[in-house]
Amino acid sequence: MLTLAYDRGTLLLDAAEDDLPEAIGSLGCWRFDKRVKKWRAPACRYRDSVRILIRAEIEHQDQARAYEVLELASRRGREPFPHQGEAVDAWFKSGRSGVVVLPTGSGKTFVAELILERLGRGALIVTPTLDLMQQWYSGLIEAFGIPVGLIGGGSYEVQPITVTTYDSAYIHAERLGNRFALLVFDECHHLPGPAYTAAADLSIAPFRLGLTATPEREDGAERLLDRLIGPVVFRREIKELSGDYLADYETRSVTVALSDAERATYEHERAIYREFVASAGIRMGTPSGWTMFLMASSRSEEGRRAFQAFRKQKMIAQAPEAKLRRLAELLDEHARDRILIFTSDNATVYEIARRFLMPAITHQTKVKERHEILARFHDGTYPFLVTSRVLNEGVDVPAANVGIVLSGTGTVREHVQRLGRILRRGKDKRALLYEVVARDTTEEMTSARRRRHDAYR
Repeated sequence: MLTLAYDRGTLLLDAAEDDLPEAIGSLGCWRFDKRVKKWRAPACRYRDSVRILIRAEIEHQDQARAYEVLELASRRGREPFPHQGEAVDAWFKSGRSGVVVLPTGSGKTFVAELILERLGRGALIVTPTLDLMQQWYSGLIEAFGIPVGLIGGGSYEVQPITVTTYDSAYIHAERLGNRFALLVFDECHHLPGPAYTAAADLSIAPFRLGLTATPEREDGAERLLDRLIGPVVFRREIKELSGDYLADYETRSVTVALSDAERATYEHERAIYREFVASAGIRMGTPSGWTMFLMASSRSEEGRRAFQAFRKQKMIAQAPEAKLRRLAELLDEHARDRILIFTSDNATVYEIARRFLMPAITHQTKVKERHEILARFHDGTYPFLVTSRVLNEGVDVPAANVGIVLSGTGTVREHVQRLGRILRRGKDKRALLYEVVARDTTEEMTSARRRRHDAYR
């Protein structure tokens, strides 16, 4: 009888070097390890290997898996919306592995809870931030009334259902790899990162669920999700759900002009930057353009001046005085609304916080302070809140109904995520997203790139 075992992110099969069953050898992933005189394969091939052993009626003992069968009963007491039920059914019909794509605010977490209840197996939920980890932790305890494990932020407690972060998941991947039947990757577009893939590759979990509003990545690495999790099995976009399951919304683009002094400085600095790029033969529109610019600018005084010029012209375009004046007008216009203000840099966040006497959240904000600010924003004590990128994804801010984007990257994902922050459905709620753009600057091109999504058409 063969014995299948788990060993630090791999599988071991105790067949002799010349005695590997042909059926399992056909997978092409097994290699003989002369150090231990056993066959070894990546842990992620556990499901395929067991399936072949069973189908070929090869007698074996499975000592690899250490996960539990659970009896879970949700205490939510609510019926899923049609898109949520359809997502669950699609995931099970697709072999209990795959990615569910749903807009922010449409209940992706509830979809995962429904799958957990129906599957009845131990699960590891992987999140991108400590805030989201705590959010999932509290939600799962509320849903199922059972102890939930926590790995990250100074905690290390493993339970049949455990929540962690991507950072902690790959650090502890070898230790956790056989403890869970289901991996849930929240905001799964993070998973194809170079180190994070270990969380999937070193696990035997036969069932995998990815959740995201925007699987596409600038580097095209979303193609790896097919191997790490499975294909997209269900997808709905913002426009398909707005009005019924998300708030109705409107987007408005507002342009402002640079002052004469800002314009002169902007054109001067941009000319320095562009001249250097041209002389170095760098094509900034290509995937390697930015890396080449960084390398070239570090080699000479001329290059360092060009990099300073790049930062200066970008800062002028992102935060001219006219944007702050327009922000003041919008705050007056929406004085009775709950407003989230987004920028791309912390300096502008703190300037807005000082000028308009409003709370700010950046990556420098301590967790306890962040929770207190969000709670006061939710209950209306703080009607306005300014942030850089830390609220782009995951954090629940259902009270917000107006978003003001003063600056950001050109990625579609970021812009869709920011729209999603204000789309949580509420009684008679209509969401409004402003995008404030500096006229005749590179911001106009950035705006055009990030609006390439059905939600803005």
